[in-house]
Amino acid sequence: MDSAGAEQRHGCAHYRRGCAVVAPCCGEVFACRHCHNDAKNSLEVDPRDRHEIPRHEIEKVICSHCSTEQDVQKNCSNCGACMGKYFCAKCKFFDDDVSKGQYHCDGCGICRTGGADNFFHCDKCGCCYSNVLKDSHRCVERAMHHNCPVCFEYLFDSTKDISVLQCGHTIHLECMNEMRAHHHFSCPVCSRSACDMSATWRKLDEEVAATPMPDIYLKKMVWILCNDCSVTSSVRFHVLGQKCPGCSSYNTRETRAGPAPAGAECSRV
Repeated sequence: MDSAGAEQRHGCAHYRRGCAVVAPCCGEVFACRHCHNDAKNSLEVDPRDRHEIPRHEIEKVICSHCSTEQDVQKNCSNCGACMGKYFCAKCKFFDDDVSKGQYHCDGCGICRTGGADNFFHCDKCGCCYSNVLKDSHRCVERAMHHNCPVCFEYLFDSTKDISVLQCGHTIHLECMNEMRAHHHFSCPVCSRSACDMSATWRKLDEEVAATPMPDIYLKKMVWILCNDCSVTSSVRFHVLGQKCPGCSSYNTRETRAGPAPAGAECSRV
């Protein structure tokens, strides 16, 4: 077998590499940390025994070319084979597929993909963002150090694409697309609009204007809270939605069951 074939043979579904890791937590051998975590957190495993590998504590690897167990290093101490074209001694990480643009971020403390020149680390958010968001993203402290609000997978070291919403909260891109497919356009965490909804609000304006309310409801007033600008207002009730007079958003909710007095003023909370 030629060298290209040998490279393709080694690794797993997650990474193409020339070594396996010895898990410091249980002493078992796995192709990578994701293989370990998938196996040790499956439904067949007793909940008391489930655990994840502490990636920075890995001390031993086994060369896939000559099966030699050794300390973590880029080249095998026995046969000299390269165990990963990309190698990070801090993360104990190997990968032969360098097209991902891997780089180590000291701020995150882990390796990222996409190319170091294309990302910046936000100290307040505690994670790396695309340079496109450098001057426009809304900072949320430790924004990615929590679970995806849809699928509940921990976002900080997720291998899936992550989207930053207008409000600053984060979510898996595929989860956000799934939300939109089901006509849900607000952040699951804070309820603010997850994207530019101005065209939708204009369409609603037209529908409201074309749908007059019966006489019994013409003077009905309700209190609303705008999820987008946090203004509370007294507005005329309409069956299609209540428009915020502050920012023109229909992403609102009624806050009081009783009728609101006519002429009540807006207030910010």
